[in-house]
Amino acid sequence: MDMAFPCNLDGAGPMTGSHKGEVWLVGTGPGDPDLLTVGALRRMQQADVALYDNLVGSQILALLPACVERIYVGKRRSRHSMPQEEINHLMISLARSGRRVVRLKGGDPFVFGRGGEEIESLADAAIAYKVVPGITAAIGAAAYAGIPLTDRRYAQSCLFVTGQLQDGSIDLDWEAIARPRQTVAIYMGLVGLPLLCSQLIAHGRDAGTLVAVIQQGTTPDQRVLVGKLATISQMVADSLIHAPTMIVIGEVVRLHAKLAWFEPARSEA
Repeated sequence: MDMAFPCNLDGAGPMTGSHKGEVWLVGTGPGDPDLLTVGALRRMQQADVALYDNLVGSQILALLPACVERIYVGKRRSRHSMPQEEINHLMISLARSGRRVVRLKGGDPFVFGRGGEEIESLADAAIAYKVVPGITAAIGAAAYAGIPLTDRRYAQSCLFVTGQLQDGSIDLDWEAIARPRQTVAIYMGLVGLPLLCSQLIAHGRDAGTLVAVIQQGTTPDQRVLVGKLATISQMVADSLIHAPTMIVIGEVVRLHAKLAWFEPARSEA
């Protein structure tokens, strides 16, 4: 079904009649545009202006009507194009001017995505908003790598963890993360991977526990590198894996070799 909306003659946005300003917080998934929800696509094609993050790829942006204004507000490690407070202010300002704002965020807005902070600012400013969840990176990247996160033979639970370094350290509940028979999915953990691995081993996780590092999961640039807690950091250094990545730790990783189905490039193991 063609969901495209016509544009106004003045190029000011899709032509759907008069409207009040509001903000739609939309999760765009881990990269493959096929993983967008119908709701996400509908909001994208009804918007006047799109604010998008670094993890929102060109294939997804291409689904916006040509008349939709695009404003990049992404963040990379140690490089923010726009501080969070300015993003919040911009959303409020645009909505108050009567524009329909689609705020595009990679993955799911509420999983390590500051989505809660953003809609809290909208609520405080009495701006109308809606949230469209997206497939979070752990779910999408693991599925495309053939890794069932909660396969009952190997895992009784799955933890989502942020591995981002703060002043050279990571403040996590290491004992909880190191428990056996669970899968640990780590976001933003590439730089801190050596510390993550050493701490998990120090807190009792077997050094032979399998680890998958998934680069740009669900996209044509996906790469999957499989190793062990004791060896994966050096393997990553030698292979030039780069962000964004998802790191999956646990015995479910052993299924990758058999179940991997998405082959944009050669998987490594």
